[in-house]
Amino acid sequence: MGLISSKMEEIREAVIENIQEGLENSMSYEAYQELIAELLEKGESTTKGGSEALVPFSELNLRRMSRWDRRFEIEPEWEEKIKQAPAQIWIVLTEGWCGDAAHCVPIMQKIAEKNENIDLRIVLRDSNEDLMNDFLTNGSKSIPKLIMYDPVSETVKNTWGPRPAGAAEVFESLRGEDYEVINVELQKWYNKDKGRSTAAEIVELL
Repeated sequence: MGLISSKMEEIREAVIENIQEGLENSMSYEAYQELIAELLEKGESTTKGGSEALVPFSELNLRRMSRWDRRFEIEPEWEEKIKQAPAQIWIVLTEGWCGDAAHCVPIMQKIAEKNENIDLRIVLRDSNEDLMNDFLTNGSKSIPKLIMYDPVSETVKNTWGPRPAGAAEVFESLRGEDYEVINVELQKWYNKDKGRSTAAEIVELL
Protein backbone atom coordinates (compact mmCIF):
# COMPACT_ATOMS: atom_id res chain seq x y z
CA MET A 1 0.00 0.00 0.00
CA GLY A 2 2.89 2.31 0.86
CA LEU A 3 4.48 1.70 -2.53
CA ILE A 4 1.23 2.53 -4.29
CA SER A 5 0.82 5.75 -2.30
CA SER A 6 4.41 6.72 -3.02
CA LYS A 7 3.96 6.14 -6.74
CA MET A 8 0.72 8.15 -6.80
CA GLU A 9 2.48 11.03 -5.05
CA GLU A 10 5.26 10.93 -7.64
CA ILE A 11 2.67 11.10 -10.40
CA ARG A 12 0.88 13.99 -8.68
CA GLU A 13 4.11 15.92 -8.26
CA ALA A 14 4.98 15.39 -11.92
CA VAL A 15 1.57 16.71 -12.97
CA ILE A 16 1.91 19.78 -10.73
CA GLU A 17 5.37 20.43 -12.17
CA ASN A 18 3.93 20.27 -15.70
CA ILE A 19 1.10 22.60 -14.69
CA GLN A 20 3.55 25.13 -13.27
CA GLU A 21 5.69 24.93 -16.40
CA GLY A 22 2.58 25.40 -18.52
CA LEU A 23 1.64 28.49 -16.52
CA GLU A 24 5.08 29.95 -17.13
CA ASN A 25 4.38 29.60 -20.86
CA SER A 26 0.79 30.85 -20.60
CA MET A 27 -0.90 34.01 -21.81
CA SER A 28 -4.14 35.89 -21.34
CA TYR A 29 -7.12 35.41 -23.64
CA GLU A 30 -6.48 38.81 -25.21
CA ALA A 31 -2.81 38.00 -25.82
CA TYR A 32 -3.87 34.69 -27.38
CA GLN A 33 -6.07 36.49 -29.91
CA GLU A 34 -3.30 38.97 -30.64
CA LEU A 35 -0.85 36.12 -31.18
CA ILE A 36 -3.17 34.41 -33.67
CA ALA A 37 -3.57 37.68 -35.58
CA GLU A 38 0.19 38.33 -35.62
CA LEU A 39 0.94 34.83 -36.86
CA LEU A 40 -1.71 35.10 -39.57
CA GLU A 41 0.08 38.17 -40.96
CA LYS A 42 3.11 35.91 -41.46
CA GLY A 43 1.06 33.04 -42.88
CA GLU A 44 1.58 30.91 -39.77
CA SER A 45 -0.50 29.20 -37.09
CA THR A 46 0.03 28.72 -33.35
CA THR A 47 1.52 25.28 -34.03
CA LYS A 48 5.20 25.88 -34.73
CA GLY A 49 6.19 24.31 -38.00
CA GLY A 50 2.56 23.38 -38.58
CA SER A 51 1.05 22.80 -41.98
CA GLU A 52 0.02 25.84 -44.02
CA ALA A 53 -3.37 24.14 -44.20
CA LEU A 54 -3.96 25.24 -40.58
CA VAL A 55 -3.77 28.94 -41.46
CA PRO A 56 -7.26 29.30 -43.02
CA PHE A 57 -8.77 27.59 -39.97
CA SER A 58 -6.97 30.04 -37.70
CA GLU A 59 -8.30 32.96 -39.72
CA LEU A 60 -11.85 31.62 -39.58
CA ASN A 61 -11.61 30.90 -35.87
CA LEU A 62 -10.38 34.39 -35.04
CA ARG A 63 -13.59 35.72 -36.60
CA ARG A 64 -15.64 33.14 -34.70
CA MET A 65 -14.08 34.17 -31.40
CA SER A 66 -14.74 37.80 -32.14
CA ARG A 67 -18.43 37.04 -32.75
CA TRP A 68 -18.74 35.14 -29.46
CA ASP A 69 -16.98 38.00 -27.67
CA ARG A 70 -19.55 40.45 -28.97
CA ARG A 71 -22.70 38.38 -28.75
CA PHE A 72 -22.51 35.94 -25.85
CA GLU A 73 -23.85 37.00 -22.47
CA ILE A 74 -23.83 35.11 -19.19
CA GLU A 75 -27.36 34.21 -18.06
CA PRO A 76 -28.46 35.70 -14.70
CA GLU A 77 -29.17 32.18 -13.42
CA TRP A 78 -25.43 31.38 -13.65
CA GLU A 79 -24.00 34.61 -12.27
CA GLU A 80 -24.43 33.94 -8.55
CA LYS A 81 -22.74 30.56 -8.69
CA ILE A 82 -19.88 31.99 -10.74
CA LYS A 83 -19.34 34.83 -8.28
CA GLN A 84 -19.28 32.43 -5.32
CA ALA A 85 -16.56 30.23 -6.82
CA PRO A 86 -13.29 30.20 -4.83
CA ALA A 87 -9.99 31.46 -6.21
CA GLN A 88 -8.61 29.26 -8.97
CA ILE A 89 -6.59 29.29 -12.15
CA TRP A 90 -8.20 28.09 -15.35
CA ILE A 91 -5.59 26.57 -17.60
CA VAL A 92 -6.93 26.19 -21.13
CA LEU A 93 -4.99 23.94 -23.48
CA THR A 94 -5.81 24.98 -27.02
CA GLU A 95 -4.58 26.05 -30.48
CA GLY A 96 -5.75 28.84 -32.75
CA TRP A 97 -6.75 26.47 -35.57
CA CYS A 98 -9.06 24.32 -33.40
CA GLY A 99 -12.72 24.71 -34.37
CA ASP A 100 -14.18 23.55 -31.05
CA ALA A 101 -11.85 25.92 -29.19
CA ALA A 102 -13.09 28.89 -31.23
CA HIS A 103 -16.60 28.21 -29.96
CA CYS A 104 -15.77 27.21 -26.39
CA VAL A 105 -12.81 29.30 -25.20
CA PRO A 106 -14.66 32.64 -25.55
CA ILE A 107 -17.42 31.22 -23.33
CA MET A 108 -14.81 30.24 -20.71
CA GLN A 109 -13.46 33.79 -20.84
CA LYS A 110 -16.94 35.27 -20.37
CA ILE A 111 -17.45 33.12 -17.27
CA ALA A 112 -14.04 34.02 -15.84
CA GLU A 113 -14.78 37.73 -16.31
CA LYS A 114 -17.65 37.41 -13.83
CA ASN A 115 -15.31 36.44 -10.98
CA GLU A 116 -12.07 38.32 -10.33
CA ASN A 117 -10.79 35.25 -8.45
CA ILE A 118 -10.77 33.17 -11.63
CA ASP A 119 -7.58 33.69 -13.61
CA LEU A 120 -7.91 32.24 -17.12
CA ARG A 121 -4.61 31.38 -18.79
CA ILE A 122 -4.15 30.06 -22.32
CA VAL A 123 -1.53 27.35 -22.87
CA LEU A 124 -0.70 26.16 -26.38
CA ARG A 125 -1.07 22.41 -26.65
CA ASP A 126 1.68 21.67 -29.14
CA SER A 127 4.28 23.65 -27.16
CA ASN A 128 3.36 21.96 -23.87
CA GLU A 129 3.20 18.28 -24.72
CA ASP A 130 3.91 16.98 -21.21
CA LEU A 131 0.99 18.90 -19.76
CA MET A 132 -1.31 17.81 -22.56
CA ASN A 133 -0.35 14.19 -21.97
CA ASP A 134 -1.48 14.54 -18.35
CA PHE A 135 -4.99 15.50 -19.46
CA LEU A 136 -5.86 13.31 -22.41
CA THR A 137 -9.46 12.55 -23.36
CA ASN A 138 -9.88 8.83 -24.02
CA GLY A 139 -6.20 8.70 -24.90
CA SER A 140 -6.46 11.62 -27.33
CA LYS A 141 -4.90 15.11 -27.20
CA SER A 142 -8.32 16.66 -27.75
CA ILE A 143 -8.71 20.40 -27.26
CA PRO A 144 -9.82 22.68 -25.84
CA LYS A 145 -9.13 21.22 -22.42
CA LEU A 146 -9.99 23.27 -19.35
CA ILE A 147 -8.10 22.48 -16.13
CA MET A 148 -9.51 24.07 -12.96
CA TYR A 149 -6.46 24.38 -10.71
CA ASP A 150 -6.20 25.49 -7.08
CA PRO A 151 -2.68 26.92 -6.70
CA VAL A 152 -2.92 27.04 -2.88
CA SER A 153 -3.58 23.33 -2.36
CA GLU A 154 -1.87 22.45 -5.66
CA THR A 155 -4.80 20.32 -6.73
CA VAL A 156 -6.83 19.96 -9.89
CA LYS A 157 -10.46 20.54 -8.90
CA ASN A 158 -12.06 19.64 -12.22
CA THR A 159 -11.48 19.38 -15.95
CA TRP A 160 -13.73 19.97 -18.94
CA GLY A 161 -13.45 19.41 -22.67
CA PRO A 162 -13.04 19.14 -25.52
CA ARG A 163 -16.67 19.93 -26.32
CA PRO A 164 -20.11 20.00 -24.65
CA ALA A 165 -22.14 16.79 -24.52
CA GLY A 166 -24.44 17.71 -27.39
CA ALA A 167 -21.54 18.52 -29.71
CA ALA A 168 -19.80 15.32 -28.61
CA GLU A 169 -22.87 13.34 -29.68
CA VAL A 170 -22.74 14.98 -33.12
CA PHE A 171 -19.05 14.20 -33.39
CA GLU A 172 -19.50 10.56 -32.40
CA SER A 173 -22.40 10.08 -34.81
CA LEU A 174 -20.19 11.28 -37.68
CA ARG A 175 -17.00 9.49 -36.68
CA GLY A 176 -15.29 8.20 -39.81
CA GLU A 177 -16.88 10.85 -42.05
CA ASP A 178 -14.83 13.42 -43.96
CA TYR A 179 -13.46 16.19 -41.71
CA GLU A 180 -15.32 18.90 -43.64
CA VAL A 181 -18.64 17.12 -43.09
CA ILE A 182 -17.99 16.87 -39.35
CA ASN A 183 -16.87 20.49 -39.15
CA VAL A 184 -20.01 21.77 -40.90
CA GLU A 185 -22.35 19.77 -38.66
CA LEU A 186 -20.54 20.86 -35.51
CA GLN A 187 -20.73 24.47 -36.68
CA LYS A 188 -24.49 24.11 -37.11
CA TRP A 189 -24.79 22.66 -33.62
CA TYR A 190 -22.77 25.42 -31.97
CA ASN A 191 -24.75 28.10 -33.82
CA LYS A 192 -28.06 26.61 -32.70
CA ASP A 193 -26.94 26.06 -29.11
CA LYS A 194 -25.69 29.66 -28.79
CA GLY A 195 -23.06 28.73 -26.20
CA ARG A 196 -25.55 27.75 -23.50
CA SER A 197 -24.48 24.13 -23.13
CA THR A 198 -20.81 25.01 -22.86
CA ALA A 199 -21.51 27.63 -20.19
CA ALA A 200 -23.95 25.46 -18.25
CA GLU A 201 -21.58 22.48 -18.12
CA ILE A 202 -18.62 24.56 -16.97
CA VAL A 203 -20.61 26.52 -14.37
CA GLU A 204 -21.88 23.22 -12.97
CA LEU A 205 -18.26 22.23 -12.23
CA LEU A 206 -17.56 25.29 -10.10
